[in-house]
Amino acid sequence: MLKYELIPEQLMHEGTITTANIFTPAACSEDVVLLTHDKAYLDKLLNQTLSAGEQRRIGFPQTPELTQRELMITQGTIDCCFYAMENGAAMNVAGGTHHAFADRGEGFCLLNDMAIASNYLLRQNLAGQILIIDLDVHQGNGTAKLFEHNPRVFTFSMHGAHNYPFHKEHSDLDVPLADNTDDETYLALLQTHLPKLLTDLKPDFAFFLSGVDILNTDKYGKLKVSMEGCKQRDAIVFSLLKQHGIPVTVAMGGGYSPHIRTIVEAHCNTFRMAVNIYG
Repeated sequence: MLKYELIPEQLMHEGTITTANIFTPAACSEDVVLLTHDKAYLDKLLNQTLSAGEQRRIGFPQTPELTQRELMITQGTIDCCFYAMENGAAMNVAGGTHHAFADRGEGFCLLNDMAIASNYLLRQNLAGQILIIDLDVHQGNGTAKLFEHNPRVFTFSMHGAHNYPFHKEHSDLDVPLADNTDDETYLALLQTHLPKLLTDLKPDFAFFLSGVDILNTDKYGKLKVSMEGCKQRDAIVFSLLKQHGIPVTVAMGGGYSPHIRTIVEAHCNTFRMAVNIYG
């Protein structure tokens, strides 16, 4: 999508970031992917042997370039974890592929980057308790399923109750939102749940999926959150995580407003808010 090029260009143009703040990841290695995904499924991606039905479920026709892109996005999320440990927060301009399961992709997601990164941190003893804060308008069904029996990764999802996926998995905490949920209701629910999670769970690392498909302009979101409300959402998450001393890796997730400038502005606001709060 065009937004992946426009977001860093806008941030550099306005001086929010410089080239020193940008890194380009390599492809994630197979052994790291296999901490989360089944070998048979990864082999299909690498060898371009997905069935027509599997490709329809993902929403993309398979290509070697698409698989390579997904492997780079995944490694980008892992690399962000190390930057976050140093600086408090780090951002992947892509990522948030939360509909990918161990054995299949769905909803434009081939590999689950936050799940892979979480399992990598746990395997390397770089984290003991992880919190995934999924504020995309769509439930992170793949992420929920992947960690349903793993108490070291807590999945928290605030999402449209009547939106894709229509069969929801069970996150550790699901907060389904009614159609037309506005700023006041949305932000109040976030302020109710997230502080308590941080106090009770005491995570030592967090992932934040900052989808901007919650906007009232989104073609598919069904919510009524304003641009300012979306900014305040990001401010709440970053401020609380900083207050608790929890490093966070952020992935952009979805955004489907009719005008690309709206999508780019909303995603750029997430970067701007991180810079404001973490300096």
